[in-house]
Amino acid sequence: MPASPADAGRRAFLKLAPAAALAGAAWPGRLAAAAPVTVGVILPLSGPFADQGGHYETGMRLYHELHGTEAGGREVRLVVRDDQGAGSGDLARRLTQELILREKASVILGYSFTPNAMAAASLLSEARVPGIIVNAATSSLTQRSDYFTRISVTMSQVTHTLGKWAAGNGIGTAYSIVSDYAPGVDAETWFGRGFAEGGGRMLRSDRTPVAAMEYGPFLQRAIEAKPDAVFAFNPGGDVSIAFVRQAGQRLKGTGIKLLVTGDVVDDNLLPAIGEAARDVISAWHYQIDVDNAANRRFLAAFRAKFGAAAIPSYRVVQGYDGMALIHQTLGKTGGRTEGEVFMAAVKGARLDSPRGPVLIDPATRDIVENIYIRRGTLGEGGVANRTFATIEAVKDPAK
Repeated sequence: MPASPADAGRRAFLKLAPAAALAGAAWPGRLAAAAPVTVGVILPLSGPFADQGGHYETGMRLYHELHGTEAGGREVRLVVRDDQGAGSGDLARRLTQELILREKASVILGYSFTPNAMAAASLLSEARVPGIIVNAATSSLTQRSDYFTRISVTMSQVTHTLGKWAAGNGIGTAYSIVSDYAPGVDAETWFGRGFAEGGGRMLRSDRTPVAAMEYGPFLQRAIEAKPDAVFAFNPGGDVSIAFVRQAGQRLKGTGIKLLVTGDVVDDNLLPAIGEAARDVISAWHYQIDVDNAANRRFLAAFRAKFGAAAIPSYRVVQGYDGMALIHQTLGKTGGRTEGEVFMAAVKGARLDSPRGPVLIDPATRDIVENIYIRRGTLGEGGVANRTFATIEAVKDPAK
């Protein structure tokens, strides 16, 4: 009798691991009904991006504290591994394999960086194990495996929206400065497309090293081109702080507006950026001033834990929503975790998220959500991002 596709897929996957690693391994989704559901979590928890990983895990744990650990009649437990951040695709792949085989993980939640998610995609397909992308924003990722979905945002979703908004709001010409890696290329491409669709004209695009800390020459070229606005993207943290502070100094008095993706002026970076963030326009998928019941509950729980003035990053929300998606899906499946069953329930899922309504597009398995247009505003407590426009139910334009 010929082997079933599932059995054939299983055998192909098992060939990837040494025999010792397979001793006692159970195939995900075939656990007894009362057994716990293991969620394998892969995050950057050491090195220069450890702070990011901590934010995602905080959101995951906060969801459990607020909503409990049971879903679909089964206990949900997290097994967390450290992929050490960007450029560690081989490690992310090994950790994915270990979590599935040794820890019997039924779902993988994680992958902050695009290369790490790409490295793991084929394993998820071969093992038929769902993977929920907690952050990596390159549009094509969900096309690398039928078992991928995303709970964050795509760079094309944000930048295409910002480009169209800019062209429709008095900005006729723009100059882009982006970091030279996949998300930066996505940002450059899709801001330009959205801007052109709205009637705007790109004057030039510059790409900078990912870890660049000196932007003077790039900003000077932009100033000499005399655009109405500079659009910029870079990977956050110290790089974004350096860029925005230098842009604030050099663009001051030129009349050139600065437009960025929301992670460049993340609320947690604003104290270090300072007044340079004033009047910077950004587009992002979470904003602390979102006025809905889910965000009020989320903020109350976060501040009860971390202090009345604490501000959660968008990464905390993504970790929180990742757990919400897993729990809701297990509720739909009655606790079943077979890959095909789980993914069928994920498609079309809707979440009442702190960021606003979230839909997993059943055709693409990618996220549909609001994009908020914000401005850096100076107040008594310093600069804060304030929403002044909302573009609702934005799909990834690349799909």
